[in-house]
Amino acid sequence: MKSSQKNKFYIKSLGCKTNQIEGQHINEELVNAGYSPVNSPNECDFFILNTCSVTSHADNQALYILKQFRINNPKAKIILTGCFAQTAKEFDKIDVDLILGNNEKLNISKYLDKILFEDKTKKDILVENIFNIEKFQHKDLKLLKTTRPSIKIQEGCSNRCSYCIIPYARGNSRSDSVENIINQINFLADKGYKEAVLVGIHIGEWGREFNKTLLDLLKEIEKTKILRYRLGSLYVTEIDDEMIDFLQQSEKFCPHFHLSLQSLCDKTLKNMNRFYTKEYALNVIQKLHSNFDLPFLGCDIITGFPGETEEDFLETYEALKDAELSFIHSFPYSKRKGTKAAMMENQVYEHIKKERTKRLIELSSSLHKRFLEKNTAAGTCGTLTEVLFQRKGKNGKYTGITRNYIKVYKKSGADLWNTVQALNLSEYEIE
Repeated sequence: MKSSQKNKFYIKSLGCKTNQIEGQHINEELVNAGYSPVNSPNECDFFILNTCSVTSHADNQALYILKQFRINNPKAKIILTGCFAQTAKEFDKIDVDLILGNNEKLNISKYLDKILFEDKTKKDILVENIFNIEKFQHKDLKLLKTTRPSIKIQEGCSNRCSYCIIPYARGNSRSDSVENIINQINFLADKGYKEAVLVGIHIGEWGREFNKTLLDLLKEIEKTKILRYRLGSLYVTEIDDEMIDFLQQSEKFCPHFHLSLQSLCDKTLKNMNRFYTKEYALNVIQKLHSNFDLPFLGCDIITGFPGETEEDFLETYEALKDAELSFIHSFPYSKRKGTKAAMMENQVYEHIKKERTKRLIELSSSLHKRFLEKNTAAGTCGTLTEVLFQRKGKNGKYTGITRNYIKVYKKSGADLWNTVQALNLSEYEIE
């Protein structure tokens, strides 16, 4: 850094867990380079917006945040990065000082002189073709802010689902090494952390470029010092019998599955380029129910995909209900320019998409309530559940997380942060 001036920064990260952890990497690099984080965007010399682009709403959200920041802090410099920065086509209309692609943002400090110490009137755009990036860019994270830190094990996606812009924002799949991941997990354990969350853009593709599988990695994690770990989103095609057998016997795995389903209608799945059927997905879900004790089973579902009729939607709706999932993250299909689905006929009206999403939100609420009731019923039989406690809320209660992803609230005069307790869930507030 050339000067002690212009050193205060504020970073805001939007979107997925991977983007959130990358925001932490950016923060740590800047701190190590001598820059100072501040608690308010109105106090900073430069503002970093680390964006999402999974939907058109995410793009619009980024533009709105940039506009409001420029009004509230007109003298500060603005750096735009993340998936929207990687995929945007019309940079001239974006009022920022520096645009960094997803690969460049992880080395942000070396680009700051361009905007902080040089008198420029034209924005710098540093966005490499993401498909030219062939290797995972590893970054250690030491300045941890959460009880359950995430570890980024993988980047990119080599699938080409017909609706998805993310491969164009993230590139093809790249994996961190076993050694790096294990070292990071053991570092967390040595610092007293009890749980690690494995995240990435498509973690089921981990290791393919060096002839390994995600299961190979999990077997190595089982040997580490960490008390427990949980997985990010998986495709049902990535959960085979061998993985289920291993996870069932694991002493560290948290039985929390988030399934990237998107639909449970065969016609829609085919149009989405998803490569599995409703029957296949439901069979995997049934195996998870059978092999784990009250597992949390969440999923993503897109409503109103081009060509989705009411009958198609009802096929998905009824299948989700019968599958007895724990949670459904549903959202309307978003037309993304450059994807195959954007050019499909029979685009569904927005009001229909929203109405179908509303119905799935209501179904999710009902299913989650039933899931909680099963867990509290187990508690009335004397069953104790392991809870890892996190922050203390404004209401004076600590929030804890069970292995199967239930939030537990407990009031205590003692400091419960980062402690594990065995509790009877029927005696506590849960959600």
